[in-house]
Amino acid sequence: MLIDQLSKMGNSFLCPGAVIVRDQKILMGLRHYTKDKWKDISVWTIPGGRCDDVENVETTLRREVLEEIGMTDFEICDFIDEVSGAKEGDVVPLFFCTTAQEPQLMEPEKFSQWEWVSIDECRSGNMRDFINPLALEKILYFLEVSGLIDEPLL
Repeated sequence: MLIDQLSKMGNSFLCPGAVIVRDQKILMGLRHYTKDKWKDISVWTIPGGRCDDVENVETTLRREVLEEIGMTDFEICDFIDEVSGAKEGDVVPLFFCTTAQEPQLMEPEKFSQWEWVSIDECRSGNMRDFINPLALEKILYFLEVSGLIDEPLL
C-alpha cells in the first residue's frame, strides 16, 4: 500500500504531507497564509505541499520537506490515510516518517517556526489551530493503533 501511494502521479489537487515523528513528538510548523494566497490566517501544519504534474507523490513529498525544513535524511515508513485539503478539491495523503535531523526554517516568509510538539499536547487539544483537525485526528489514531503512543487515547 505504501509503494502504491508513493508512486501515484501528482496533479494540482494532490498535496502530500509528512508526519515526522521522533521521541513521542510530531514536527509542526506555524504557517502564515495571506489573502492573496488563500486567506489571512496562521495555523499549525506539517511539512508538505502541492504536487507538480510531472512528479509522483514521493518526489513531491521529498521536495517539499527539503524546501520547507531542509531535511534530506528521513524515512517514509507508512501511509496513514488521506483527508480533504483546506482548498476545495484538494486531497492530502498523510505519510508517517522518521528522522534524526533537526528542521531548519527555510521559508521564513511562510513559516515563523518549526517545533517538535509532544503527542500529549496534540491529544490535549492545545493544537486546535492545526490546519486540518480531521488530519490531526487520523494522525493520532494511526500512532495509537501502531503502538507509537505510550498511552491510549481517551
